[in-house]
Amino acid sequence: MRLHQMITATWVAQSIYVAASLGIADLLKDRPKSVEALARETSSHEQNLYRVLRALASVEIFVEVAPREFALTEMAQYLRSDVPGSLRYTSMMLSDYWHWSSWGDILYVIKTGEPPMKHLHNVDETFDYLTKNPESGEIFNNAMTAWSKIVHTAVVEAYDFSGIKHIVDIAGGHGTLIAAILAANSHLQGTLFDLPHVVENADLILIKEGVADRCNTLGGSFFETVPEGADAYIMSHIVHDWGDENCIRFLKNIHQSIAKEGKLLIVEMVVPLANEPHFGKLMDICMMIMYRAGKERTVDEYHELLAAAGFKMTRIIPTASPISVIEAVCV
Repeated sequence: MRLHQMITATWVAQSIYVAASLGIADLLKDRPKSVEALARETSSHEQNLYRVLRALASVEIFVEVAPREFALTEMAQYLRSDVPGSLRYTSMMLSDYWHWSSWGDILYVIKTGEPPMKHLHNVDETFDYLTKNPESGEIFNNAMTAWSKIVHTAVVEAYDFSGIKHIVDIAGGHGTLIAAILAANSHLQGTLFDLPHVVENADLILIKEGVADRCNTLGGSFFETVPEGADAYIMSHIVHDWGDENCIRFLKNIHQSIAKEGKLLIVEMVVPLANEPHFGKLMDICMMIMYRAGKERTVDEYHELLAAAGFKMTRIIPTASPISVIEAVCV
């Protein structure tokens, strides 16, 4: 029975996608509503929408409080757009056509060793597709922002930044991580480093979080150089996008720039060995499908990767999420 549930789990995921895309949880946040009203508000086929909501209620996502009338359950709250930890855009991204079709072609990846984006969507990389399809790109960005908020909170709570004076967030996007770190550590100075077009609007987040006076922004590519002289450099969800050769290249750039006795902090999943269950093992399959060289790594793989760039791993700090903070110093 458990195997059967796993095999048919895609049915549940796609039904959740319908609710997420239509914004059903947002429409129910104040009170229960009839399927007739929900169908009218979402321009949907009433009977088919009822069948989807009935199915979701059977797995505790929504509840049918009266005939053909639905309300939110505790689980369904996380399909709202306006709650901390929202998974609405995650559902929309994972069931978006480009993502769903790529997973459907997993056998091609296993047989050929190549990601399917080229022959399915005529692009070389996932990010090329998202650039050419801005609606999908927006969903992806919203999903990553929601996930990042969960991870960043976990990192700030798990790692002790008290011994650091200046931290550089490498490829830090719009600055959500560096803002969270600085907000929780009033003694810290920060630098946000990413491509110029990425950091140009980062001040909005830094100002909103009240840390703009302690954080400067710099544009550039970590494949070429990184800001010099800080005593800590942090990279969140960057290393797993790249193969070893490219990782060693930008890690060596950090090695050349980091202060003596400085710390490198890598925020990623660490895949356990053998049969131990871990979300990172499934995420690794996602990386295999979506990126040419991307992967999640084991402890041994991180030891080897860091050593090749002149670093020594000192410890791995687990967080309340599946993410860990990998700490390393220069050899």
